[in-house]
Amino acid sequence: MAETKTSEYLGTGRRKTAVARVRLASGSGKIIVNGRPFETYFPIETLRATASQPLTVTGTGDKLDARVSVSGGGPNGQAGAVRHGIARALLQFDAGLRSSLKAEGLLTRDPRMKERKKYGQPGARKRYQFSKR
Repeated sequence: MAETKTSEYLGTGRRKTAVARVRLASGSGKIIVNGRPFETYFPIETLRATASQPLTVTGTGDKLDARVSVSGGGPNGQAGAVRHGIARALLQFDAGLRSSLKAEGLLTRDPRMKERKKYGQPGARKRYQFSKR
């Protein structure tokens, strides 16, 4: 049976506690995040620039449409997760883009996470005030 559906390229991106599932398909450059247009989901220009960086670096922004499902974290973490997911999906689209993505550091998962709070103290590192007497 002939497949009529256009092929999709999948990528999962993570940053802090945010997880983004990205589907790339050939199109005109539209990005939909959680069913909303890219510009309304990421209203701040720096977040949009961060999230779409892999497409601008590789010059594929006008050839591919992206449907993104992102959950967890805050705006910055979600933008970073979308960036990571798009970069990974681009690798499936064309493995030749690996060198340009790697040079920009877009394939590396940012390992920085919030440190957990320890018992017997108010935060991760902060201690209660010491009283000698």
